Amino acid sequence: MKIGTDGVLLGAWTSVNKNPFSVLDIGSGTGVLALMIAQRSYAENIEAVEIDADAYEQCSENFENSPWADRLFCYHASLLEFVEEVEDKFDLIICNPPFYSEDYKTTDKSRDLARFNDAMPFEHLIYAVSNLLSKSGIFSVVIPYKEETNLIGLAHASDLYPQRILHVKGHTNATIKRSLIEFSFIKKKLKISELIIETSRHQYTEDYINLTKDFYLKM
Repeated sequence: MKIGTDGVLLGAWTSVNKNPFSVLDIGSGTGVLALMIAQRSYAENIEAVEIDADAYEQCSENFENSPWADRLFCYHASLLEFVEEVEDKFDLIICNPPFYSEDYKTTDKSRDLARFNDAMPFEHLIYAVSNLLSKSGIFSVVIPYKEETNLIGLAHASDLYPQRILHVKGHTNATIKRSLIEFSFIKKKLKISELIIETSRHQYTEDYINLTKDFYLKM
C-alpha cells in the first residue's frame, strides 16, 4: 500500500501535547502512523495491530529499521482479538480505518481487506477504543466527511466526545472530503477548523505545507 495523504495528515495533526506514554495504532498497515507519532513524541510504548499478514510483515520490518525500533511493536491480530487479549490502556489511539463502502470489490483480496469497511466496522472501532483508551486519553481518526455524523453518534453512545475536528478539502472550490476527529471521554467545547490542500495541481497551500513538511523529503 502506498502512503496516502489521509495518513500523513492524521499523523501530523494528532495532538501529542499531553505527552502520551502509551500509543496504539489500529489497522497499522505499513506502520506509518506509529512511526510518525514516534518521530513527534517521547512515547515509550507504541504498539500497532494489523490483521493482514503481508502488511504486518512490512510494518514489523519498517519498525525494526527505524530509529525508534525499541519503542515500536506490531501485533498480527484482528482488532477484536487484540481487545480481548490486551489489558493495557493507551493514552493515544490513532486510526486511519478502511472505509470504502462501494458495492464493488476488486480481484485483489488483500487490497479489498484494507480498503472496504467490512474489514473494520465503525462499531468494532468504537468498541475497541472505549475498552482500550485511558480516562484522559485521546482517540484520533480520519474518515470520509459523509460518515462524520454517524461516527460521532456511535462514539457518543460509548461516552466518547469530539474535541477537535479538521475538515479537509482538496482545493478551495471543492466539497469537504475528509474529517479528522479527536475524541475523548472528557466533554469540552468542540473546535472545528478547515484545511485546503492545494491551490492548483501540486501547488500546496501554506497551511498544508506547515502541517506536513516534517514528513516529506521534498515539500
